[in-house]
Amino acid sequence: MLTIEQILASQKANVETLLGLTSKAFEGVEKIVELNLTASKAALAESGEHAKALLGVKDAQELIALQSSLLQPLAEKTAAYSRRLYEITQGTSGEFSKALEAQTAEAQQKFASMVDAATRHAPAGSEAAVAVLKNSVATATHALDSVQKAVKQATDVAEANFNAVVNTAADLTKPAAKKH
Repeated sequence: MLTIEQILASQKANVETLLGLTSKAFEGVEKIVELNLTASKAALAESGEHAKALLGVKDAQELIALQSSLLQPLAEKTAAYSRRLYEITQGTSGEFSKALEAQTAEAQQKFASMVDAATRHAPAGSEAAVAVLKNSVATATHALDSVQKAVKQATDVAEANFNAVVNTAADLTKPAAKKH
């Protein structure tokens, strides 16, 4: 049976975890805001430079060459922005995942302890029911571990695919920019 002290300690730990995660969420938002401000400032400055360059264009060939020269840097900057945004969101969600895994492991351990304590005091002749209960708990724990591993693998695959798409997009714009 849980004591008042154990319940209070558990609640205190939960509040500390929540405060820590809230802090991490705000850090992530701050990083995204900073990234967006930096990107916006750079885009504004570049827009001014491009406008000046467009005003100096003398013919259609020069216009096409100017537009082509802007394509590659734009693609690279977009890829860099996307990559940094992805890193920020992955870092923040990684903190949440770690906290969730820790909470889940602690809950599993507490539940296993409760089941163990309850089965020690089971009446005589209930060995079969106790064995079924312990087997069910072990099966549920194994299933949860499998789901967590599958989610981790899916996340790794998604990250690899994202990086491949960003790199491919950047590589595809290089020949297009050189043709003009």
